Order: sequence, then C-alpha cells, then structure tokens
Amino acid sequence: MKVLKIGGSILTDKRRIGAARLGEIQRVADEIAVNPEDLVLVHGAGSFGHIPARRYGLPENFNPEGLRATHSSVVKLNDLVIDALCKAGVFAMPVHPFSCVLLRDGRIDSFALKPIEEMVRDGLLPVLHGDVAMDATRKAGIVSGDQIVTYVARALQAEVVAVGCNVDGVLFSGEPLRELTRKDLPSIEGALGGSAGVDVTGGMRGKLLEMLDLADAGIMSVIFNAGTEGNVLRALRGEPIGTMVRRPN
Repeated sequence: MKVLKIGGSILTDKRRIGAARLGEIQRVADEIAVNPEDLVLVHGAGSFGHIPARRYGLPENFNPEGLRATHSSVVKLNDLVIDALCKAGVFAMPVHPFSCVLLRDGRIDSFALKPIEEMVRDGLLPVLHGDVAMDATRKAGIVSGDQIVTYVARALQAEVVAVGCNVDGVLFSGEPLRELTRKDLPSIEGALGGSAGVDVTGGMRGKLLEMLDLADAGIMSVIFNAGTEGNVLRALRGEPIGTMVRRPN
C-alpha cells in the first residue's frame, strides 16, 4: 500500500482564491499514471480551501455558510485532480472527508475507511483532500491533508508514504536534510518555515509533526519536492528523495 500527498502549493497558487495550476495538476497525474497500483492519493486544499476558511474564521468560529463555501471550493479542486487522472488513464474516484471523517478536539476520531480499502482492492484510485469536518467537541473543524495521510497510512499499514510540497524536503540552513527523527526536532524547530500564501493548517511545521507521529508508529515517510518533474514517480517507487522522516534507532 502506498499513500501519496500532493500539497496545495503545487496544484494551486495559494495567494489567489481558486487559482488552479492546470499544467501542474496534469503533470502530477501523468506521473502517478505510471505507477498507480495500491495507491491512496491525498491532495491539499491550496487556495481553494485555505482562503475561504480564513475569510469565514474557520475553524475557530462555527459558521455553517463558511463550512458550505469551503467544502464546495475544495470539491472543485478535487474534481480537477480527478479529471486530470482520468485523462491520464487512471480510474480515480473522489472521497470527500466531510462525509466520512469525525474529529474530536481537532484530531481524527473516526474515519470510514472500508470503502477506500475496497476501491484500492478493485483497482480504483481513491482521491482524498484537505476539507472541513464535523467535530464532536468543537462543532466543526478543518482536517488537513497531512493529518489524513498519517491516519490512513497507519490504519492501512502503508509501505510507502510520500508527502510532496514545493521545497526539496525539510530545509535547515537552506539545505534539505537527508533524514530526520524526533530527537532532531529541538535543534531545527526554530528554522522551520510556514507556508507561502494563506495556510490554516500549520505549513511545514504542521506537516513535519504529522510525519513524526507516523514515525513513532514505525512507518517511515519522505517529504519531497513534487514541483520537480519526475519526483512524484520517484517517490512512488520508493527511491531515496527529499527528507526521510523515521523513528530513532
């Protein structure tokens, strides 16, 4: 089983609402099409989700219109990703977290994964995304693509977990680290950057913390630059790329 996340910074211009990078979406889809077997794909919300969420004060404020507007927007991006994958010859199907995820205090409490497992078993590619979700204690919240990756990878015992962003991995002094463990975090935490454009889910720091939680469960992952042509395919093949996040020896 493989879990791949493509960040919203690759698929959209996060500085402008609803600004899809159609060429990049198709390039990523074409690379996935080379090796689509046993794969769950997750993509970020980019400017389709983060900007309306910020506009309506989500997740701090419970705003039904904000939930509808934000979910509707991320579904539009999901449709574009699905269309590109289908054009590339992949049998892709949408999975909207708002309909199958329940949060508790901002973290995933339950997730209807059985349909996703059946899709993969039958040769379909489930495509999930960052989304709004109901929260048992806070009424509603935001579930990031990165949190979805860690939950799905742990539940399905993924052998390859790759998180694509717009930099060459976790950068320290301007250079990507080859590998990273939780014990390294105190020495680099001050250098962790945020996200270009609007981001309501924590940027690189939030991404890394999710991957460290996954490493604690014994599942390695890589954070890599999905904006470089060929890197998505390399990541799916399990080739060394970007920053490996693992459990300390």
